[in-house]
Formats: sequence, C-alpha cells, structure tokens
Amino acid sequence: MTRTHIAAALGAACFALFVIYQLVSNSGLPQFSFSNIYLVPNRDGSSIQHPISSDLEKELSQNKSLYLLGVGKADITGPIVEINMMGYADPNQVGSGLRQRLFSRAFIVGDIRHPKDRFVYLVLDIQSGDTAIRYGILEGLQELGPQYSAVYGQHNVAVTGTHSHSGPGAWLNYLLPQITSRGFDKQSYQAIVDGAVLSIRKAHDGLTLGHLSFGSTEVKDANINRSPFAYLANPAEERQRYEHDVDKTLTMLRFQRVEDGLNLGVLTWFPVHGTSMLGNNTLISGDNKGVAASLFEKSMKNRRDIAQGFVAGFSQANVGDTSPNVLGAYCEDESGKECDFEDSTCGGRNEPCHGRGPFFTEKDQGASSCYEIGRRQFIAAKELFDSFDERNIPISGSVVRSLHTFQDFSNFTFQHPNGSTVNTCPAALGYSFAAGTTDGPGAFDFKQNNTGSPNANPVWSVVKGFIHEPSEEQKICHHDKPILLDVGEIKNPYLWTPNIVDIQLFRVGQFLIIVSPGEATTMAGRRWKEALASSAQSLALTEGKDPIVVLGGPANSYTHYISTEEEYGIQRYEGASTLYGPHTLNAYINLTLRYLPYLAVHHPSTTFPVGPLPPNNVNNSLSFIRGVFYDQAPFFKNFGDTVLETPLNVAPGSIVIATFVGANPRNDLRLEKSYAVVEQYVNGTWIVARDDDDWDLVFEWRRTNSVLGTSEVDISWHVPSLEDPGMSYRIKYYGAAKMVGSGEIVQFEGMSRLFIIA
Repeated sequence: MTRTHIAAALGAACFALFVIYQLVSNSGLPQFSFSNIYLVPNRDGSSIQHPISSDLEKELSQNKSLYLLGVGKADITGPIVEINMMGYADPNQVGSGLRQRLFSRAFIVGDIRHPKDRFVYLVLDIQSGDTAIRYGILEGLQELGPQYSAVYGQHNVAVTGTHSHSGPGAWLNYLLPQITSRGFDKQSYQAIVDGAVLSIRKAHDGLTLGHLSFGSTEVKDANINRSPFAYLANPAEERQRYEHDVDKTLTMLRFQRVEDGLNLGVLTWFPVHGTSMLGNNTLISGDNKGVAASLFEKSMKNRRDIAQGFVAGFSQANVGDTSPNVLGAYCEDESGKECDFEDSTCGGRNEPCHGRGPFFTEKDQGASSCYEIGRRQFIAAKELFDSFDERNIPISGSVVRSLHTFQDFSNFTFQHPNGSTVNTCPAALGYSFAAGTTDGPGAFDFKQNNTGSPNANPVWSVVKGFIHEPSEEQKICHHDKPILLDVGEIKNPYLWTPNIVDIQLFRVGQFLIIVSPGEATTMAGRRWKEALASSAQSLALTEGKDPIVVLGGPANSYTHYISTEEEYGIQRYEGASTLYGPHTLNAYINLTLRYLPYLAVHHPSTTFPVGPLPPNNVNNSLSFIRGVFYDQAPFFKNFGDTVLETPLNVAPGSIVIATFVGANPRNDLRLEKSYAVVEQYVNGTWIVARDDDDWDLVFEWRRTNSVLGTSEVDISWHVPSLEDPGMSYRIKYYGAAKMVGSGEIVQFEGMSRLFIIA
C-alpha cells in the first residue's frame, strides 16, 4: 500500500469512536504410485490413467525434467462503482467505472511420480494477498471435493497480488485497511475468491506433462527508487556490488507442453509499484502489471507455437521502494524544483511532492503513463520469450516441494546474524507512514525521514493516544521508529493488522520461490534471496546445480513493508511501515533458512509445524457499505436507451462516446463477460472488436438522481490511429437493473447507432 497515511489515522480514531458508540447503543490427482502410470485430467475434473511408455520412463530416469504443468485464468473484477479503491487509502477515491478487467492467473507445477508434491502460484490483479482471501480460496478448493482437497492446501497455495492500486477494496481481513473503505464488502471479497478458485480449476483441468525453463532480461526504463536516501544508508561495500539502486532484472519461467512443444504460459517477476494510475483515478484496472499481462497474452494469439488458453503472469518482486514514476519526484508548486532528497518535501511541505510518470503532462489520471510502463515490461518480456530457445536454462531435478507455516511476530526471538539475541515486536506504524510517498504523498505536516520527536500537528499526539498508547517496552522495541499507530496491540473490535505472518517457500528442481507477505525493499529482497541461495548451495539442496531464487509478493497476508535495518533507521515511509521493528527482515530470513531443509528430496513433510492460525474475520467484519436500493429509468425512457449518440463518422485517433440510460453495475458483476463492447461489421456479421479487457475502451457510470434511482453510463472508445478505415462499428452496453419493490434483477442491453471510421 503506497499509503494508509493520514486518512487512515484520522479515520481510525473516528471509526473507533463510532464503533464503540454502536456497540454500546445497541482436480486434484488421487494418491497412488506413479511407478508406471501418469494422469491426464478430463474437463470434468476426473482423470484418465495412462501407462508410462518405455520412452517416457527412460526420459524420466535420465533427465528428471518432466513436470505436471497447468495454467488458468479467470475474472476477479469486483464492484466497479461505489466502493473505495484499495491502495492509496483515500476515502474519496471511490470507483466510478472500468478501464480494464482484473484477473487471477494460476500456475501449477507438480511432480509426476508424487501427485501431492505440487504447488499453485496465483497472480491476482489486486493490491496484495490477504488472509481472508486465502482462507476463502482454500475453503473453495475443499468444497470442490477430494480431487482438490487431497492435493491443495495451506502448504502449497500462494496468493500473490500485483500490487495494483486501482482495484476495488473492502475485502481485506484486518480493520486498518477497512477503515477508508467503510468496512468489509462480501461482493468484493467473493468475486476475488470465486475467480481465483476458477483459475485453479482451469489450471488443474489442463494439467499435462511439460518442461520448465528459466530466463532473464533487463528492463532499464520501467522503475526507479523512490527512497534513494534510505537506500544509501546500506553499507557502501554492499551497494557497490550492484549497478542500480533498484533491481532491473525481469525473470521468466516458461511452461512448455511435451506432447507437441507448444507453450502454455509464462510467469515473470519484476519489481515496480502498481501506482502508475494516480490517486485521483476512479476507474478499475490492473495498473501497469495488468497492461503488461494483457499485451503479452494478446500478442500470443494465432501463433503456431502457442497452446490455446496461454496465460502470462506478471508477478511482483522486491517492490517496496520502487516507483513507476521514472522521471523522478518534483514540486507541483511555483518552484517546479525536484523534491528534497532526504524527506521528499517542497519548502518543508510534503503535499506538493509528486512522482512523474513518462506522460505526466497528460491529464488522464495516469492512464498514459500506466500503459507505457506496462508496455515497457511487455516489450522486454516478449523479446526474452522470442529468443528463449537460445538463452534459457532448463529447470531440472525431479523434486517439487512446498512449505508453509504461520509465525507470531509479536515477540519472535531469534539469533541475529551478528550473534546477538533479538526479537520482533507487536505491529506498529511510525509517523513517516502517514507522510505517504512520492507516488502518493500524505497530508497535513507529516514528513518522511522522521526518527526524532515528531513535530507534526499536536492533535496527533491526542489521536494516537486515544487509539492506543504504546508502552515503553513497545517504544524501545521499535526504536528508531516514533510510533504513530500501535496497531498490533489493538484488538477491538477485532485485530487492526496481522501479528501472525505467513512463511512460505516453493521449489521445483533448482528453482526456489520466496513467497513474501510484505513489500521487501530492493536491498531487503537482495539479502533475502542471497541468503536462501547460499544456504541451498551449502545444503546441496539443488543437486549440484546453481540455485535460482526469486521473490514474489506481497502474498497471503499483507504485512506492509520489509526494510533493511539500515533503511529502518532512516525512517522514511518504507521503514516506518516495517511493522515488526528493526529486525523484521532478519526474522523472515531466519525462518526461511530454518525451514529450507524441508524442501529437500526426501525430507518428511509430516513433521512440519503449522504454527498459530491467524483469525478469519470474514463473518465478523464491520460494514457500513450500503447496497443497491433500486434502479429506475427516467420518465419516457427505458434502460439501455441512448442519451447521447455517436457521430456518424469518426476519425482514427479520436475518441467516440455513447451515453446510455444505465443501472448500477453492482447488480451484476458480469464476471467472464463485459459491460461494454465495440462490435465491427465484417462480412455480414457483427463481431466483437473490443471488450472490457481493452485499455482503450472505458466504461463510466454516474448516479443522476439518488432519490429516483436514475443513472447514466458513458462508454468511450479511443479509436487507434491504425484502425481499419471505412469499416462500420457500433457500441453495445450490457446492464442489469434492480426493480423497485420486488428487488428483481433484470438484464437489458443498449446499442449505439452505426458509425464509420473515416
């Protein structure tokens, strides 16, 4: 989260008072030996057993590079209007429409001979993984029956988010992120859960024998470090080992089918914040990662080397201090100067300092810059993919393993790398957390780089004390962090942030994945990956091959940031948002190294500790989000009627708009479908030329009269400059209205007149 800053803090106090007032006043594969058979799943989830041929048996024994592979993609777009968006923590940023649908992309890797040895890596177009979402996904898999419940569970399902700040919120498990969204929304939550489960089902149903291979490339112009002053606090000799202050490497894992050599999908990791769309944006999208994935998947259509249902996942990496605003941070005031290097202020004020994307001069809420940063990731990934056969490293080794445990970080004691005994602390957020970042600055007079006595407005001393005054022990534990919100010790009406964190690792052959619950900074991620690679090497874990380690997240449960101890001492935003004190990173490293031997070939998994379970707040979360009461069309109008027609002739490069009598989109999320399409007339037939997954087609909804329940929909299409001239098009709108009295949901359609690109 770029900032759950001032709005969260003030909202927290108000929310707490309000709550107190309210309370007082009122298919998996069956388990058997793969010694002489393998399985091909049917579409219904059942499996057909096939004997392993002598040739396949020989290949298995020789190179051990065959795996069960599956990919799947499903729609997770929740309510696109009237729900606070998740990421910037601005209560005024409420959804008003859709720029691009959100998806869950599932990647399954399994051991052919040991069916239970597999993992699922989910890439969701949302802000982060989450405890409630993960519980819901696991419950959904259990409900599918023993084919799924026998092979998918806590240990092998990773729920990662692309960290988009442009999706609907109100689905998170803990109270703090629920404050700006006015609580929890079941519809928003269920859309993500159901879509994620469906993507796993699709991947499971398509399981097939295949090969994995690894490659990497550089993306020079898609990210910068937004906290270079904190990065410079890391030891000089460590920094000198790296060319850049952010990781520029995009890592790719290719999924390829054995049967015909066709490519099933790619899974990539690259660190850049999902903050290309600005805080004033109210249109739902997957931000730059969503753009990259969509462009890649579209580019694969009709290629002879691509299997049907190809899926491209663009996962986050050590994203913590990265920014897509690659032109740097400048003062949006009369000076126009660069922001102060140490605390990102302009004349001592935090609010005017904003990062600039590649097209920051466009007044489009960041859409042009977002598309460009996504395009840059896509171009690099596509070039890598097209040359993969010449530059890839095969993944080999018969072992597919996974581990997961929970650890209470409110007081985890361990040995520091320097030999001393240290501990983590109950979660707390510092004053610089409220300052936000250059991607989304905070309000009032909070500043980054704040380690001393905060000099912010004195009202905040009162606010933080009302919420929960930290003890002296807590203050000492979190030093150098002056505590603003002592969130880890607040349990009313339920926990505000997690104290129990997820520890999860995956392994296939020599490829290791750290599944991080927080946003690791650049150097934190480097240290974590390096420590794991070194330990794997010393344990001979990867059977003589150099280990390849990637870090993905934020996943499973959002634990804010993970900075190095040196960065923590600077107390910019990332350090102030490192929840569990200065030793947070080393605690994660300690635990992953402790459990790493469980990923060995024959280590017994039955002895692996589960740890203390975190709470599931789905059914006891507060919600003050109003539902849809009813919809009505204006007098003498029907739902779907055009209010504003398109022109008859539209020039390439222009924007064509149609306005319709609308109804609330929350009545029907139209999952796996579209609210808006552009149809093209080809050879006597209308075919879909654009839909909700296209960046240049925008759906916007607005309420025109709250009492009467009337609303309108604008559908706008930015016609590409290369669109076919002389062709006929029309815009179509799909809606659903909630009837007055009965509450019945009635589907309807609207259609513009025909127009010609000329």
